[in-house]
Amino acid sequence: METQNKNPQDKYPKPPYEAKRQPIPGLVSAMNPKPDHGEESYVGSGKLKGRKAVITGGDSGIGRAVAIAFAREGADVLISYLNEDSDANETAEYIRAAGQKAVLVAGDISDEMHCKKVIDTAILEFGQIDILVNNAAFQQARESLQEVSSDEWDRTFKTNIYPMFYLCKLAEQHMKPGSTVVNTTSVNAYVPKPKLIAYAATKAAIQNFTANLAQLWADKGIRVNCVAPGPIWTPLIPSTMPLDEVEKFGENTPLKRAGQPVELAPAYVLLASDQSSYMTGSTIQVTGGTPTI
Repeated sequence: METQNKNPQDKYPKPPYEAKRQPIPGLVSAMNPKPDHGEESYVGSGKLKGRKAVITGGDSGIGRAVAIAFAREGADVLISYLNEDSDANETAEYIRAAGQKAVLVAGDISDEMHCKKVIDTAILEFGQIDILVNNAAFQQARESLQEVSSDEWDRTFKTNIYPMFYLCKLAEQHMKPGSTVVNTTSVNAYVPKPKLIAYAATKAAIQNFTANLAQLWADKGIRVNCVAPGPIWTPLIPSTMPLDEVEKFGENTPLKRAGQPVELAPAYVLLASDQSSYMTGSTIQVTGGTPTI
C-alpha cells in the first residue's frame, strides 16, 4: 500500500487560533480548534502490554494523549488530576475502550499526603507501578518580575517540582527493575521565555533532577528520562497566556504552528517501553524545530 507523506507544517491547524480566555486550569471542551490527543489516530502495537502506569495531569493535553497511547499499547492507567472531572472522565472512557483499566484520583499533588494517596491507590488497584509519568504543571505569563507574587512563585514550584520528588520517592519501593519514570520538562529549560520566568526555572530543575535520579537508580534497573515539549496546544495555553499570544501560539517555530498532544505521545511510549532500554538520563525534544543547543 502506498503511503502518503504530509508536510508537517500543514498536518494540523496553524495560527491564528481562537483567543478565548479560560479559567485555570482550562478545559478541552472550550478550546477551538480542539486539540488532537490521538483519539482517532493513535494505533498501539502491544509495546506496554501488562504494564501499570501513573500519569499526573492525565485528564487533558499531553497527559491525555499519553494515557490514550499507553492504554492502546496495553497498559492500565491511573490518572491523577486537579479537579477537571469532565475531562478526566472522557480520558477514562478512551482507556476503557482500549480494554484497559482506568483509575481516577482527583486532588492537589502539591500536597505530599495526596501524592501518597495517588501511589497507594495505584498499588491497591494495580498491585504494582511500572511507569510513572510526572506531567502535571502550572504556569502563568507575567510581563515583569514585579508581577510575580510570592504565592504564585510558590505555587509554580509546588506544582511542578515538589510532586515529582514526592511521587518518585513514594513509588521507588514499588518499582522493579525494568520500570521507568518519564518527566515532562520543556523547551523553556533550554530557551527560557522571560514571561514564564517561574515556569521556566522549574522546567530546568526537572531536567537536572532527571539526570541525577537516572544515575541514582541505574543500579536498581529503573530508568529515568524526560520529554521536552515546545509550544503544545493544551488548555494550559488559553488559561494562562495573554490572548494576543494565544492567537499566534507556535507561529514562531520553524514548523509555524503549535504542536498537538498526540505528536508527543510516541516519545513517551518509547521512553516507557523496553525499546529505550539503553536510554536513561536522556531527553527527547519535541519542539517544532526550535533549537535546544
